[in-house]
Amino acid sequence: MQLVYYFWIISDWAYFGGPRLAAIAHRHGVAVDFRPVRLLEVYKRTGGIPLGQRSPQRQAERVWELRRWRARLGMPCNIEPRYFPVNDEPASCLLIAAKRRGLALHGLAQAIMRAMWADDADISDPATLLAVAARFVSDPQALLAEARAGEIVAEYDRYTDAAPGDGVFGSPFYLFEGEPFWGQDRLDFLEEAIIRAKGAALGRG
Repeated sequence: MQLVYYFWIISDWAYFGGPRLAAIAHRHGVAVDFRPVRLLEVYKRTGGIPLGQRSPQRQAERVWELRRWRARLGMPCNIEPRYFPVNDEPASCLLIAAKRRGLALHGLAQAIMRAMWADDADISDPATLLAVAARFVSDPQALLAEARAGEIVAEYDRYTDAAPGDGVFGSPFYLFEGEPFWGQDRLDFLEEAIIRAKGAALGRG
């Protein structure tokens, strides 16, 4: 079974959902296809409104929700990180380069997002990405160089272009056997769908 995971690398909600997504995938033996996207481009095609253009009421509610989930999950989170928003391309392309190597991405993706949301680091800075990547690969400089290749950027663009056609309009967005799940607060529903699919597969066996 495979789960398609569309997300914005600087998404607060993807950061909150990352550990639980990894746990669900591990519990049920589900492969996760990581597809980072340029979310602002997805917004343009699906009617989304960038944070800074939302009404004061909506922005205030987001802050309350971040505080609630920070407490619920026990995860560190700076509500207003020092570097946000930032250019998401370098970090996203680093993940895609790691994906092309066949590396496990849960830990790397979460470390990048934690660097921004908990450690006040600039994840558009190559020095930050180098330090993060060094925790997961023996040749971080080479991985960063690979991430700058034209074919990696092109793959990033392909994910962004494909997202609206797959029903994606926000981050994080999970697709499992044709069923969409938007937001880290839908992870319980996602796991229930995986359990049902496993049960059905065993029944057919």
